[in-house]
Amino acid sequence: MTNRAPSPGADAPPSPASGRGEKGLVADSIPLALYLHFPWCVRKCPYCDFNSHALRGEVPEDDYIAALLRDLDFELREPESRAISSIFMGGGTPSLFSGRALGRLLDQVAKRLAFAPDIEITLEANPGTIDEAHFADYRTAGINRLSIGVQSMDAAQLKRLGRIHDPQAVRSAVETARRAGFDNLNLDLMFALPQQTPEEADRDLAAALALAPEHFSYYQLTLEPNTEFAARPPPLPADDDAWAIQVQGVDRLVAAGYTRYEVSAYAQPGRQARHNLNYWRFGDYLGIGAGAHGKRSGAGGIVRRARHKHPKRYLDSAGGADAIQEQQRIEAADLPFEFCMNALRLDDGFTLGEFEQRTGLASGVLEPALRDAMQRGLIERQGEQVRPSALGRQHLNTLLMRFLP
Repeated sequence: MTNRAPSPGADAPPSPASGRGEKGLVADSIPLALYLHFPWCVRKCPYCDFNSHALRGEVPEDDYIAALLRDLDFELREPESRAISSIFMGGGTPSLFSGRALGRLLDQVAKRLAFAPDIEITLEANPGTIDEAHFADYRTAGINRLSIGVQSMDAAQLKRLGRIHDPQAVRSAVETARRAGFDNLNLDLMFALPQQTPEEADRDLAAALALAPEHFSYYQLTLEPNTEFAARPPPLPADDDAWAIQVQGVDRLVAAGYTRYEVSAYAQPGRQARHNLNYWRFGDYLGIGAGAHGKRSGAGGIVRRARHKHPKRYLDSAGGADAIQEQQRIEAADLPFEFCMNALRLDDGFTLGEFEQRTGLASGVLEPALRDAMQRGLIERQGEQVRPSALGRQHLNTLLMRFLP
């Protein structure tokens, strides 16, 4: 998200968009999702740059659920007629919250927003924080998809990564989730871990594949700013080894029946993550909770908002304008890059009609960048469809630079 200027407390919609090539937004035609952020973890992992805070004492379940609902009511001062297609509860570690609390939260959300008949409701869960009773309660609460933070199936690597679980806890978590009735599981798995060889990475992925989840998020460990690993970098594989690990991982996942549909997402047929697809297709989403980001389209254009990150400040301010730390209207000149930064992560890319619907711009504004990218062999076009080529997927940042203002 580029050029976002902080505007604490700003809650009035910006002035209508203007600029060459605009067609106008029809917000009701853009899908809407809901993201709920839970900021606490048992402890902070050394590689993590998400808004997560080590828990001290008990989770303030009732207070935080109440704050989320106040925050949602504030967001909905701008009336919303669209049904939400998905809900994602992320963190942090949302599975530190009980099924009772999450069920109450979802019941209250349903009183404020219409749910699509086939709504996807995902909960992020860590193997070290859940048991069979939790899973059963989550299923009863209406959660129908779990995203389990595995990261590795190697005990030594899990210790290096600061995880609180071991490989057996992962296997137990998957087994108990299945017994509780969950038939849609994602496993998060990282590669290019400290001192990891291609052979070790292959064994790691094979062990995770044996659990037969419906979806994999398979992504490379990177050193993010303001993390413990950035301050004290571990010995990571050389670039050539990391590339070899990625190539062999893609081959193994495809051979096992998974299709890559996004840079780091692999799914069995019909099991793509609908919530994440909405992000990548430049849909709208309400972002509720400490540090949550949201994007919303309307008569005033496309606006991004972010809540305060610190849990205490969020708890104190939720329900009012003070909870908003940053707000920015995306300018027309930035929309081609903002759209493509998401949509070109997808192997299938996008259609020109989708670009017009989601941005309110005429697709002609893309033509100079598309011609340049085609000449460089970075994209492929077939009629209205625009997708990254194999070269473009390999050099995604180079491709995206074509669309900068």
